[in-house]
Amino acid sequence: MPAPERLPAPGVTATGEQEELLARGELTVVGRIREASNAVLLCTVAYGGVTADCVYKPVKGERPLWDFPDGSLAQREVAAYLVSEATGWGLVPATVLRDGPYGEGMVQRWIDAAEEDGAAPAGGLLALVEGEEAGEGWKPVALAEVGEGRTALLVHADDERLRRLSVLDAVINNGDRKGGHLLPAADGRLYGIDHGVTFHTEDKLRTLLWGWAGEPLTDEARAVLATLAAELADGAPLATRLAELITAVELAAVRGRVEQLLRTGTHPEPSGQWPSIPWPPV
Repeated sequence: MPAPERLPAPGVTATGEQEELLARGELTVVGRIREASNAVLLCTVAYGGVTADCVYKPVKGERPLWDFPDGSLAQREVAAYLVSEATGWGLVPATVLRDGPYGEGMVQRWIDAAEEDGAAPAGGLLALVEGEEAGEGWKPVALAEVGEGRTALLVHADDERLRRLSVLDAVINNGDRKGGHLLPAADGRLYGIDHGVTFHTEDKLRTLLWGWAGEPLTDEARAVLATLAAELADGAPLATRLAELITAVELAAVRGRVEQLLRTGTHPEPSGQWPSIPWPPV
């Protein structure tokens, strides 16, 4: 029997084919990512002579959260992927909800992160700098304590990929955009992962990507949001699929956030009612 074909890097194979592989392929658990707060299993998936690495997060392995319904994080991860696909930006790896070795869970395409600047955090997209000025090509986020009474300025790159991701996070109300959730791939694309704490009805936006807070949205972002608003209308395919994954009030809140972004025309600012920076930040 010939050896299975290894799936090429994301972006080479059509998204629909990746979804079919993840949804219908045979899952084999090869290890566990122990640093994760919930059960995260590294797997291979094989279907039709093609194999790929993936992540499997079974619902049974989710730790209860005080502000999210139990057993709902996997569905939120899939919902975040669907919204990302609707933007056309492709910021979330292919993600499906399916049965697996430990029951129903989220299965997501594994992304090999490429270091863009040596060992710098998040592939050189984040940095700590001395002084109070971010410097050219960087956006300031907040002052951070670095030990011995010293502080440094946390900054992120003034990068179009990050700016798109900040808009997606505002739409899905991402409560945990850490540096470790930013994966620059070898082909130049940027992916965001870990979207379990999203789609809450209250403002939970907590992110390291505050550098554009209060600034006007790009023309591209406004056009994408207008398209997204149409795709979230009652009866539209995206709205129908999201209704199977999140509650009706959460779906209404998504529509409200998109409408607010279009109305204000600016990137959101911290509300002051919720910690604006995730901890730990990386």
